Amino acid sequence: MTQVLLFATDNQNKVKELREAFAKAGLDIEVKSKADLENPPYVNERGNTFEENAKLKAHALADFSKLPTLADDSGLVVDKLNGAPGVHSARYGGEAHNDSRNNAKLLAALGGVPEEKRQAKFVSVLVLSQPGKPERDLVVEGTCEGVVLAVPRGNDGFGYDPLFYVPAKGKTFAEMSTDEKNEVSHRGNAVRKLVKELPDWFAELD
Repeated sequence: MTQVLLFATDNQNKVKELREAFAKAGLDIEVKSKADLENPPYVNERGNTFEENAKLKAHALADFSKLPTLADDSGLVVDKLNGAPGVHSARYGGEAHNDSRNNAKLLAALGGVPEEKRQAKFVSVLVLSQPGKPERDLVVEGTCEGVVLAVPRGNDGFGYDPLFYVPAKGKTFAEMSTDEKNEVSHRGNAVRKLVKELPDWFAELD
């Protein structure tokens, strides 16, 4: 029987990625997104951690839709900046989400810092929630280690991708194909963990 799952996101690229991952794993799961809902609630992401924010979104949308709901929160954690931009990654340069401003602020914050001290990692936390049963939350985390470059490289991707260099690949995220990025990315790693645990989680649903 086909399981239906709501992905609490407006980003159709993320929805596409998830559908492809499920299909590749042979999982019979129909993925809906916020675009399929009428007047979904706005969720204020006031958490101090990626997990807290993902749970806020998962719980609110699961209760609203009455569907098992997946939410993600992710961001860039820079060692030299004490973990910033962290949960504020999307709005690091100001309230309105603007990739150019975010990247400019990050480069300014790391001005004069040598490459060997520009270590960073991308973190993605996925939370899968059952309506009215937060105690059953399935939480998985994926990370990807890298370095923040002083000059952007590559034309693909979004966000901090042109500045995030992955030594294992010898490329920035913005220089990788989608498949290459999924092999090593924080979200790709988190989704692979999710795919492994999903069948058991669904099997235990009331």
